[in-house]
Amino acid sequence: MPRAVPLRPSARSAVPGFRVMEILGEVERLRARGRDVVSLCAGEPSGGAPAAVARAAARVHERNEGLGYTPALGIEPLRRAVAGHCARWYGLEVDPAQVAITTGASGALLLSFLAAFDPGDRVAVCRPGYPAYRNTLAALGAEVVELDCGPGTRFQPTPELLDAEVAAHGPLRGLVVAGPANPTGTMLAPEELAGLAGWCAAHGTRLISDEIYHGIVHTAPAGAPADRVHRGTSAWEHDRDAVVISSFSKYWGMTGWRLGWALLPRDLVPAVEALAGNVSLCPPAAAQLAALEAFTPEAYAEADRAVEGFARSRRLLLDALPALGWGATAPADGAFYLYADLGEQLARHGSSLEWCRRLLEAEAVAVVPGLDFDPARGHRSVRLSFAAGPAAVEEAVSRILRFQSRP
Repeated sequence: MPRAVPLRPSARSAVPGFRVMEILGEVERLRARGRDVVSLCAGEPSGGAPAAVARAAARVHERNEGLGYTPALGIEPLRRAVAGHCARWYGLEVDPAQVAITTGASGALLLSFLAAFDPGDRVAVCRPGYPAYRNTLAALGAEVVELDCGPGTRFQPTPELLDAEVAAHGPLRGLVVAGPANPTGTMLAPEELAGLAGWCAAHGTRLISDEIYHGIVHTAPAGAPADRVHRGTSAWEHDRDAVVISSFSKYWGMTGWRLGWALLPRDLVPAVEALAGNVSLCPPAAAQLAALEAFTPEAYAEADRAVEGFARSRRLLLDALPALGWGATAPADGAFYLYADLGEQLARHGSSLEWCRRLLEAEAVAVVPGLDFDPARGHRSVRLSFAAGPAAVEEAVSRILRFQSRP
């Protein structure tokens, strides 16, 4: 029977898809047809979880104990362990009651945005930047303010950019930052993060700091303590009203375990707890129990060895840049991404989207066009993930050079 009023998806759901996930789907289809695909697409460490975590997961599932629902903000031992991690890495004293264990960093972002911002609130994000910030905020009804952060500010926001935005368009309710950032890999030096935290405090702006790539830093920013080269600076070293987002996915290589956390200001704890109980009930129980082993000396040492592998992959890509003949690249201080302008290749292929499509078709190398990260200028750029390891990077570079040499 025809409907009197046609049904339709909500207007808030009309956000762009994440091309990384679409390309991963195409990679899976090509591999199913027998193609030898080299993927520099997703930010997914190839080594997987530390051995101690994997062994713990096996014990948890074998015993089949403790796998029911947990508290909405996670089990108490894991919240204490995250607090201990913050003391170890940053010298921070963190109340475990202010730690929320979440379903990945994505869950932490969603809960934090829901708790901190109302529909219509103006929230600033960086361009280029991780698209889920922009798209999730838009779906929740916030007014997304894209700060044009180019090479002149090392792809990071500054108080001057924020001042100009407020003078032109009005107050900002929130600011989302990341360091190392996705897709550029750039860091915020300690004094830069302190300056942004101070600006937010002076303007009534909630700072959301995505620190998911902490631990994977290749070039220490000026002013960083020598004993923390690979860790980064946390926003909570400067502002306890900020929300800090992190995860087990990157440094510990636990992407599919879907486990992250947020450090919450006290005023947001009740709201996030109530929201978490309604949105997801609780984070994955088995992942929580196994993740306790991530904070052992063995697991830290294994994760640090993985970071050394990322550094080797990064060096391979940087050394290949002259032969690739691309344009400007972001500094890639941390994380495992190279964000590059395609330069002369644009004249041949028209856009980064078409370049990526043809590369995948011709040489079975998966790379992400910059449009996900920069709707304004991403048609010129690509993001390569070197998380897959040196062998994959070396093979991918060889195939890209062959692709680019074709008439």
